[in-house]
Amino acid sequence: MRFAGAGRGVWQEDRALLVRAYWRTNLCMLPQLVPPFGVSRSAAEPNHRSPRADARLQPRKRFAKDTVLIVDGTLPPIRDHSTAESKNYRYSTNHQVVVNADTRLIVAVGRPLPGNHNDCRAWEESGAKAAVGKTMTIADGGHPGTGLVMPHRRRKGEELSGWKQAHNKSHKQVHARVERVFARMKTWKILRDCRHKGDGVHHAMLGIAPMHNLALAG
Repeated sequence: MRFAGAGRGVWQEDRALLVRAYWRTNLCMLPQLVPPFGVSRSAAEPNHRSPRADARLQPRKRFAKDTVLIVDGTLPPIRDHSTAESKNYRYSTNHQVVVNADTRLIVAVGRPLPGNHNDCRAWEESGAKAAVGKTMTIADGGHPGTGLVMPHRRRKGEELSGWKQAHNKSHKQVHARVERVFARMKTWKILRDCRHKGDGVHHAMLGIAPMHNLALAG
C-alpha cells in the first residue's frame, strides 16, 4: 500500500480504500480509522470527507431488448435535517434504486429526495425514470399511475381472478430481489446512520452500489 508524503494526502487508490472503510464502519472519530493507513489525521481528513473522489456508479444508457428491471425506494436515515424530512419518526432521504431482475445488479440510483416524498414523486423527479427509459420495469403498489408493472389490486367486494392471483405471487417473488439488494447495501453502516451533510448520503449510495455489484459478480 502506498501513501503520499506529508501534506499531500493519500494516493488515489488508498483514498478510495479509506473512504470505503469509513462507509463500512461509519466511525465518527478519525483516530479510530486512520492508524491502518499510517497517515496523520490532517492527511486523512480531506479524503474521508470528500467521497466525490471515489469511483461511483455510472447508470447504463441502453439495455438489451428483453431486460426486466425492478425499482423500489429505500430510506437511509440522515442527520442533516436540511436535506431530509421525517418519515416513520426519523429523518431520511428517498433513494430510488433500479436493479436488473435477472442479474440482481444495481443499474441506477436516483438523486435523493426528502424521505416524506412518496415513491411516485421520487420516481419522476430523482432521474430514475429517465435512466430506465422505456425498459420494462416492475414496482410495488407504491408507484400507482407511473406506468410501471405493479401487482393487481383487489377492489372492495371483489375477488381477484386466478390468473391475477398467480401474477401477484410471481410479481412478489421477483420484486423481493430488490429488497435483498437493500439488505446487502445496508451492511455498509453509513446507510444506517449517515452523518454527512448535503449530498454525502447520495455519494455514499453511488459508491456502495458498484461495490455491491462487484461482490455479487465475484
